[in-house]
Amino acid sequence: MVNSFNVVLISTYDLGHQPYSVAVAAALIGDAGASVCCNDLAVDELAYEDIANADLVALHLPMHTATRLALRVLPRIKELNTKAMMVCYGNYAVMNEPHLRSAGVDFIFGGEGEARLAEICTSLMAGMEVGPGETVRLERQNYPVPDRSGLLGLSQYAHLLPAEGPPRMAGYTETTRGCKHLCSHCPIVPVYQGRFFVIDHDVVLQDIAQQVRMGAEHITFGDPDFFNGPSHGIRVVEALAERHPNLTYDVTIKVEHLLKHAKLLSRLRDTGCLFVTTAVESFDNRILQLLKKGHTRSDFAKVIELCDKINLGLVPTFVAFTPWTTPETYLEFLREIVRFNLVSRVPTVQYGLRLLVPRGSYLLQQEGFRGFLGRYDTDALSYAWNYKKPVSGNFETEIRSVVEGFVAKGLPASQAFEELWQFVHAMNDIQAPVLPRDCSMLMPTMSESWYCCAEPTEAQLNRL
Repeated sequence: MVNSFNVVLISTYDLGHQPYSVAVAAALIGDAGASVCCNDLAVDELAYEDIANADLVALHLPMHTATRLALRVLPRIKELNTKAMMVCYGNYAVMNEPHLRSAGVDFIFGGEGEARLAEICTSLMAGMEVGPGETVRLERQNYPVPDRSGLLGLSQYAHLLPAEGPPRMAGYTETTRGCKHLCSHCPIVPVYQGRFFVIDHDVVLQDIAQQVRMGAEHITFGDPDFFNGPSHGIRVVEALAERHPNLTYDVTIKVEHLLKHAKLLSRLRDTGCLFVTTAVESFDNRILQLLKKGHTRSDFAKVIELCDKINLGLVPTFVAFTPWTTPETYLEFLREIVRFNLVSRVPTVQYGLRLLVPRGSYLLQQEGFRGFLGRYDTDALSYAWNYKKPVSGNFETEIRSVVEGFVAKGLPASQAFEELWQFVHAMNDIQAPVLPRDCSMLMPTMSESWYCCAEPTEAQLNRL
């Protein structure tokens, strides 16, 4: 048995909130007797001294952006400590195993990985050799209350921006892990393969309570789909409302589930839900079918009507650029945003998002997509794909540059859309119609509107 065992848990990026998985891992590893340092590089500098003295360094890679950033910082970590055991875990760790192996990572796994990480630490502390083990663990963990004590305070993370009034401090938690759906472009699917796991009701509520004590006035539930287990989700938010009547929250729910469980939407509103994020992805039914989204354009129209009727905010997300995008279809996409009165609801970054195809993506199995598929790009961590019309490549480059400029300036969604509206019409040699006045209506949003499929910004890369 070793006298001491030092672990550094690193998050490179987690969508603007405290890294939940790092806090879960900290609780499990701390309980096993190790000394744990949490290092969130989205808000803090690299913990040079702790890394230099570490016996094990683990990086959580839940998404594309985090993985791109991790590959940037891994060489520096290896320089600081050549003897520490290196671990990468999370959905994107599994999908990028060859690349991470070449970067010197010893253990790579995904799924319910925090318990596996704790087991590795326990074995090493006991002086035992550790075999490679499973790459993906799909069994329910004994979820602890996350240990957030080693992370910076909530004031350093994304805030809620209400429609009126000052920003409000926000926390983050999860009620389930994984997802029971098989959307072909989703990075969760190759790892969880249609399975999801419920986190104990009491654990979720204890995590919320500790964040309220830290100053949280709003909670983001980060489940891939809050209605994967609708009864469980409703039980949690009803208890939340009873214990913290002034606390608000937001959730993510599929269009398909919003329709199926329409009777539950008013209960979300009544328990403090300010808005629901839903992955619409496209207004084109052909693309929706290819992505296996389980909804159509008309389904989404019904969801907008349902949510507007009960005054429940709805924030749709999109994949703006796919092989079928042209200057003309992109303009029609913007027109649909206007028709559905979504201008103030869609974060600006959404207008520049490109379809990502990581290793293992179920899109690779789609006959309708294979004809556009190129080679795997190890730098981009995605398969290249070609446009049906070559002119679209230059169009995408121009649009993404403009959108990134809007995001960098921090333009309000309605102002950014109006400028994009003018720009895209000009690119199509069409006079832009005047936008309706109600397009500038305000609604609550988060101060950080980046998404898991977004490329890291120059600012994010330069931090490392």
